[in-house]
Amino acid sequence: MRTVYVFNMVTLDGFFEGPKKWEIDWHNVDDEFNEFAIDQLHKTDVIWFGRVTYEGMAGYWPTPRAMESDPVIAGKMNSIEKVVVSKTLNKADWSNTKLIRDHVEEEMTRMKQQPGKDIAIFGSGNLASTLEASGVIDEYRLVVNPVILGSGHPLFTEMKERRHVRLLRSKTFKSGNVLLAYAKNGKLNS
Repeated sequence: MRTVYVFNMVTLDGFFEGPKKWEIDWHNVDDEFNEFAIDQLHKTDVIWFGRVTYEGMAGYWPTPRAMESDPVIAGKMNSIEKVVVSKTLNKADWSNTKLIRDHVEEEMTRMKQQPGKDIAIFGSGNLASTLEASGVIDEYRLVVNPVILGSGHPLFTEMKERRHVRLLRSKTFKSGNVLLAYAKNGKLNS
């Protein structure tokens, strides 16, 4: 069975974007982070997005600017299979993208049971919350950036009950970013 993971960059005060939608100008990205991102993408063959994240990604990665500044990541992002979950989009034009309107949890469960590499959920706080509630997420990969915004959008806004997770691994980047990878269903020591 494939691993489904949520991947997000977050601030020290727990936001995955600033007060405005798609406000991510605080992302701390350098060559070391890009190497990590490329490695992670090579182990992934499907990326899921909510509408807002999809529109932001689709508006950037296919552009000449993205191809010039990050050719390896842009190539992978443009060629990898993508799923966008939206009830308001009429079509999804970014290459290799499937639009899903309904039965999101069932589609993720079906895809998870197929052979293949990891399945990622990038950004997409509402989608991550929906899928978290259904239990299909296996891992949470958060890169804490060394910044405090003071306000913004937290990742799991739709969560209704407490979840315990277990630390799988961590990685400290020279930039001050810290990757924290957690498995679901962790137990706290009493």
